[in-house]
Amino acid sequence: MLRRTSIRFSLRTAAAAGLAAAALAAGTVAATTAHGAPAPGPGSAPEPRHTQRVEYFTGAGGHPRHATVPAPKPLSRTAKAAIAAGDGEVTPIVENGPVGDKLDIVFVGDGYTADQQEDFHADVRAKWAKISAVEPYASYTGLFNIWAVDAVSNESGVSGDPAQDVVRDTALDSAFFCSGIERLLCVDTGKVEAYASKAPAADLVVVLGNSTKYGGAGYNDVSSQVGYDGIATASSDNDQSDQIAVHETGHSLGKLADEYDYGEDGTYTGPEPAQVNLSTLSADEMTAQQQKWYRWLGQESPDGGPVGAYEGGGYYQYGLNRPTENSIMRTLGREFNLPGREAMIAAFYRHASVLSSPVATDRALNRGDRIRVGVPASAQVRWYVDGRERKAARGRVSVVPRTLGVPADGRGHTVTARATDRTDAVREPALRKPLSGELSWRIAP
Repeated sequence: MLRRTSIRFSLRTAAAAGLAAAALAAGTVAATTAHGAPAPGPGSAPEPRHTQRVEYFTGAGGHPRHATVPAPKPLSRTAKAAIAAGDGEVTPIVENGPVGDKLDIVFVGDGYTADQQEDFHADVRAKWAKISAVEPYASYTGLFNIWAVDAVSNESGVSGDPAQDVVRDTALDSAFFCSGIERLLCVDTGKVEAYASKAPAADLVVVLGNSTKYGGAGYNDVSSQVGYDGIATASSDNDQSDQIAVHETGHSLGKLADEYDYGEDGTYTGPEPAQVNLSTLSADEMTAQQQKWYRWLGQESPDGGPVGAYEGGGYYQYGLNRPTENSIMRTLGREFNLPGREAMIAAFYRHASVLSSPVATDRALNRGDRIRVGVPASAQVRWYVDGRERKAARGRVSVVPRTLGVPADGRGHTVTARATDRTDAVREPALRKPLSGELSWRIAP
């Protein structure tokens, strides 16, 4: 089982399917999925164990869709043992601190042969560079650790690329044309779990299929079986596939609902949704009741246009409102809207610490030792000696106890660093509480 640090950042990928649907529920379901099945409702029973519900993406700039696909057979003990004893070398791509203080993203490659593993590592770096260029990731890259787990395939590439009749022997059985849907890139989730478990920690798991073909998927119904919330798949060398992972983390990390509908006359009649980016309330009702995204109403949003109450979302054309006309939770290639960005930042801090340090806090330091800390750019560090702030050191991320003012008086002392992220992207007071933290070190006599 994978280690999970606090609720941790893990992809409840495919989350669209589960996350939005489950929280929405109880409404009258008139909308249908791409294959004519009823859209999930609140009282819907979970999918049988022999199937998995996934979210997929028909093309760059389009709305996602949902499908139910066959689930792989559970791995036998022999198969698990073979994976555990075989390949699966772990390479740190980005290390920003201890796994307990960071969000740990694990990339597993498929369709890479033994001599292509360095290509896989390069693809991970490139994919993370694109994901982390999207706000609010861009402002908080220091909160993440990135790991690459090698899965050696017998053949290069993935099945279904370029045509449906192409079959390749790969470690994770990645394949386009899953359930006949060309852009749906499925994997054997049991094998993915076995490989991902080799990383020091896993909060988000992304499978990169060695392909230039556009496609991917998000799974969420594996969450009860593993120590993270789900799995996302994406093609390695397609310029748009990183948007799939970003959208899915909106579900898994931000607990955001899908803001799109199926374009049919579906009307939602259920209770107020739990997700922060859907509401049955109008803008005036939000303001009067001080509910949902009322603090952002009228503000210009990074995804374009003012925050308001726009009808359509959560798979329903009517009865539910979304904050903006078109965010990444509605269409790939867009940005998170202001309420979505706030939810993502708050989620970062539910799983990672605003303040971290490579210097252990469980052993005594000498007056001449250097203490280093890491904080986001929007946070400021303050330093204290025995509870009294040393204002001259305010804002520093590296100090020496002696120059900080710890006296050589033969007694032990305590140096404390405190930090608060003062970003204006989080307005909800309850969400701001985790945006502060502190670390303390004992200084030997």
